[in-house]
Amino acid sequence: MNVLIVESKQELGMLWQRHLERMGASVTLAQSQEAAILALCGSDFNIIVLDLVLDQGSALAVSDFASYRRPETRVIFVTNTSFFSDGSIFAHSPNACAYVQSGTPPEDLAAMVEHYAATR
Repeated sequence: MNVLIVESKQELGMLWQRHLERMGASVTLAQSQEAAILALCGSDFNIIVLDLVLDQGSALAVSDFASYRRPETRVIFVTNTSFFSDGSIFAHSPNACAYVQSGTPPEDLAAMVEHYAATR
């Protein structure tokens, strides 16, 4: 399982990365839109864990690029805001498969990644 995590907060991204690597996943961590786009150009990912609010760039731009470049790659959006809490993220991002809070326990997020990556 090849996973791309796009998270501006390095500590949080690394926490998720460690949990996924313990499950045997290969994980790339990007902290900006630019880094995520470069990763998508160079590798095939089963799934992307994407923070909806990035410090540098746009999460929706990353999702749109992934939808174009890697249409089979699914996206789990995470956020600590109420943006798209009405579920409309699924209308804006055709590759969205889940929407969870950033505070979701890492083991729960890892289980979701494993589940959605397997259904690809």
